[in-house]
Amino acid sequence: MLTDIQIAQGCKMLHIKKIAEKLGIAEEDLEYYGNYKAKLSEGLWDKVKDRKDGRLVLVTAINPTPAGEGKTTTTVGLGQAMSKIGKNAVIALREPSLGPVMGIKGGAAGGGYAQVVPMEDINLHFTGDMHAITAANNLLSAAIDNHLQQGNSLNLDPRQIVWKRCMDMNDRALRNVIVGLGGKMNGMPREDGFNITVASEIMAILCLASDITDLKQRLGRVITGYTFTGQPVTASQLKVDGAMTLLLKDAIKPNLVQTLEGTPAIMHGGPFANIAHGCNSVTATKLALKLADYVITEAGFGADLGAEKFFDIKCRFASLKPDAVVLVATIRALKYNGGIKKENLKEENLPALALGFANAEKHIENLKQFGVPVLVAINHFETDTDAEIQLVRERCTALGVKVAFSDVFLNGGQGGVELAEKLVEVTDSTVSNFAPIYDSELPIKEKIKAIVTKIYGGNAVIYTAAAEKSIVKIEEMGLDKMPVCMAKTQYSLSDNPLLLGRPSGFDVTVREVRISAGAGFIVALTGDIMTMPGLPKVPAAEKIDINENGVITGLF
Repeated sequence: MLTDIQIAQGCKMLHIKKIAEKLGIAEEDLEYYGNYKAKLSEGLWDKVKDRKDGRLVLVTAINPTPAGEGKTTTTVGLGQAMSKIGKNAVIALREPSLGPVMGIKGGAAGGGYAQVVPMEDINLHFTGDMHAITAANNLLSAAIDNHLQQGNSLNLDPRQIVWKRCMDMNDRALRNVIVGLGGKMNGMPREDGFNITVASEIMAILCLASDITDLKQRLGRVITGYTFTGQPVTASQLKVDGAMTLLLKDAIKPNLVQTLEGTPAIMHGGPFANIAHGCNSVTATKLALKLADYVITEAGFGADLGAEKFFDIKCRFASLKPDAVVLVATIRALKYNGGIKKENLKEENLPALALGFANAEKHIENLKQFGVPVLVAINHFETDTDAEIQLVRERCTALGVKVAFSDVFLNGGQGGVELAEKLVEVTDSTVSNFAPIYDSELPIKEKIKAIVTKIYGGNAVIYTAAAEKSIVKIEEMGLDKMPVCMAKTQYSLSDNPLLLGRPSGFDVTVREVRISAGAGFIVALTGDIMTMPGLPKVPAAEKIDINENGVITGLF
């Protein structure tokens, strides 16, 4: 089979103007980035805001293998399939991060014959949104160190600066650094560090802001550190919130692209779901709901991360009511959760499959807790046997949920027709009674406990002394009435990546609690989760190349 990049390069793309026409978008509301990419104007919202919303469908997944579950591929393929069966659909996705592209996981443009294009552009610099976010983040960092250098009139304590620099690349050497070395003219030496751009609070703010005014207000509320007397110092006090907003004036506009089959796709924002809230922007989703009858969106990693945050954070802030959720699984991942090693996943193993199905069962139970109808999508691989397929169908039926097998990777939209038809059945026949699983007014520990016990299936929450101290500080500042964004491994329902399947009786350790006052949520870091990933032993970057004719190879 052709590689993803070869398939994408063979696609005869439509001019982006033609894609916009499918959604009723006039050319005057497009800001072209070449022939196949465009920003959607700020004025478009005013033209469509009074239209009836389409149906909102979330695509999420079980806990994946290290190679992932094909969630984005399923999302793209489902969007294409909806078009195949005559439905007016648009896909709403996140933008890829260069870190995973050059690392191990890959991009966020789908795969096989279910991709968004131009894939090369999307997985690299796209329309510059990631770079704008990086620049805004690092402008604030520069302002902090300049303030210390220029007299520190705000009495900012260098030992209590919590804002970090960022870059959109996996670079473990930058997790902890010392800045300001080299003498008095080079600043005050202090400890610092880097996050990957998609873990920056600026990314979360961009994705949760309703418009540019809201964006500026949120940026102004960002807490950079604390004074010697323990008072917070914000970006607005450093007087750079306006300049940060300016850097993001184009990045706040959603991007319009297309799938291999010409289905419209709006891509905007890209927070990771294991260390951030993992959803595309509120502006993109709300705009998409006014432009199509069905909006197919996704949330990162497993349902314990992306879906929980989509429901409890994004839907809460944006007053969204999802109509259905598609839970993506693979038979190989179910066997992986049943204890089978990666190298043996191609072999039929019904006992391991039955054992690992408990992971899917827990995710189904979790999604039902939110009151949203569930449809299971099995991302089909050629190594799946008839007996394994039959077992999965029987187990889903026993749980009272519909299941469809998806072959979109190999067959594009046609391979997702069964999934699309069943999705329409679910949304037509079942009413969503969506509600978050906790009240944001609850104390911080009660919100965390609700997530750990209801979603993860854990027993109790253990807090380090540092986490306890941070919670007290957040409560004293009156910022505790916010939803919680859990930072946790994606490989397990617990905070231990080695506990696969459906673990029980475990405790979750919260080692650090941070306040993202601009984004509007509290971050709880569990286990040994990192906000700056590292490259693997053999990074994908070693296989990526471009020849003298500009032909790219090795990009998946």
